[in-house]
Amino acid sequence: MTTTTAPAGPRGLDRDLVRGEVDQILDTFLTEKARTAAGQRMPAEVTDVLRGFLFSGGKRIRPLLCVTGWHAAGGQGHPHPVLRTAASLEMFHAFCLIHDDVMDRSDTRRGHPTVHRTLASHHTRGRTNTAADRLGDSAAVLVGDLALVWSDELLHTAGLTHRQLADFLPLIDAMRAEVMYGQYLDVTATGTPTDDVERALTVCRCKTAKYTIERPLHIGAALAGAAPALLEALSAFAVPVGEAFQLRDDILGVFGDPALTGKPALDDLRDGKPTVLAALTLRHTNRAQAEQLRRYLGSPTLTEAQADTVRDIITTVGAGRMVETMIAERYEQALQELQAAPLEPSAARLLRELADSAVRRRI
Repeated sequence: MTTTTAPAGPRGLDRDLVRGEVDQILDTFLTEKARTAAGQRMPAEVTDVLRGFLFSGGKRIRPLLCVTGWHAAGGQGHPHPVLRTAASLEMFHAFCLIHDDVMDRSDTRRGHPTVHRTLASHHTRGRTNTAADRLGDSAAVLVGDLALVWSDELLHTAGLTHRQLADFLPLIDAMRAEVMYGQYLDVTATGTPTDDVERALTVCRCKTAKYTIERPLHIGAALAGAAPALLEALSAFAVPVGEAFQLRDDILGVFGDPALTGKPALDDLRDGKPTVLAALTLRHTNRAQAEQLRRYLGSPTLTEAQADTVRDIITTVGAGRMVETMIAERYEQALQELQAAPLEPSAARLLRELADSAVRRRI
């Protein structure tokens, strides 16, 4: 496989080029895994379903930020080891999402059937629907586990130096632990909505702000030998942007257009997700409104009419406006930190665009 050298500099960071290179690395890796599996008479659907999931429309945010962190720290030389490391982050993200969808009982992701639903459909012959669903869940957990294993393989075959490994492996470990803690907090709070805004923000920081934005930037910067001061500057930008990104996601999960978001508009409400939006709503309701919310949030049989009642309460108490204010405040904070950070120009420009999209996105 060949890759394009993308030197650091004002025009050295092309997001489409980065995404294309990462996709090529993932495609080549999975092609080789499929060839090996065929030679060992392993089931082809394992690599097929993982390939289908990886190439079903993901934004490649984490790989892009990893390469951006490398540029921000003045990375030099051929970028292939960095791109392969970035691809490993996308493979790890596949592991997280596949397991997340099993835990949330989600039917769709990015407008397509989730992995456990795909595998259940693949194994319906001779089974009841219940048995096929159970098998789909179990098989998806195994496919997710394999994605975790393969994310490590991508890392350890990236051609990194001993110094690079020593610098960034602790960051990888921290990222993985943080997202697991965030997921644990999410799972244990789901279905029992409260007005605990700080708990909801903690989930937001672990599952999104640190995992999606901060750690990928840190990992890329560490590969370029970044000093601690630069990592701190990247954190000062990344955490508020990541929180804004998740807060926008919470609003889209309730008010978004499923045709754009790729997920049903009722999922978050039916699950009773512990979002900041839900916590703020409960904090500002009267008794009658709170009783309605507790009856509807987390109800697996929630109807569209009941969801509209929830949306009306959210709007009436002003929780949506409060979240919009929180998003705007974090956006302004991130831009101030970005302006003060000693970053390479193309990296700073891309991070500004990321902050803009976190605030304004509709998908």
